[in-house]
Amino acid sequence: MVRRVSCGMWVGAAVMCWVAGAAVAGDKLSEMQARFDHEQNPVRRAKLLEKLGDAEFDEARRAFKANDLSTVGIVLEKYRDNVRVALEGLKKKRADAQKDSNGYRQLEIHVRRGIREADEIILRVPEEYQPPMQIVRSDLDSMDRELIRMLFHHRDGEPAAPKAPSTNPEHPANPAEDQR
Repeated sequence: MVRRVSCGMWVGAAVMCWVAGAAVAGDKLSEMQARFDHEQNPVRRAKLLEKLGDAEFDEARRAFKANDLSTVGIVLEKYRDNVRVALEGLKKKRADAQKDSNGYRQLEIHVRRGIREADEIILRVPEEYQPPMQIVRSDLDSMDRELIRMLFHHRDGEPAAPKAPSTNPEHPANPAEDQR
């Protein structure tokens, strides 16, 4: 009888710790979201998204373990919305990502992580919950492609500048001349 009571007390204490931990994590997530929402500098906002996004992924995993799949979808949608806000802010303040990539790089790396997280969740949820999560994943993929294009393409529709002919007689510009 004594063993049952002490075992029950340990289980009760573990449940209370888990609930308290989830409440603290929820408060932390709310605090981080408020900091993100109030940040005016787009680069700092993009960098804040790294920590906020990680906290959102933790929350989604916690909700998934608790079989709260609607919360998982809501958290993923909020992450997508945060990415969109950060990207729009960067585009307004820093139009040329190649010249000034600070913020863009961090955002692109985290969006890729977000896509992996979404893929992992989509594979594990029942089919009826997949369509809204697939939309979020598709939106994240579109934003990631836009970020990559902004970071690595000079200008759309403009071909790369041709290389100037070599004036060094030891290294001619025409490879056919090397074979003579």
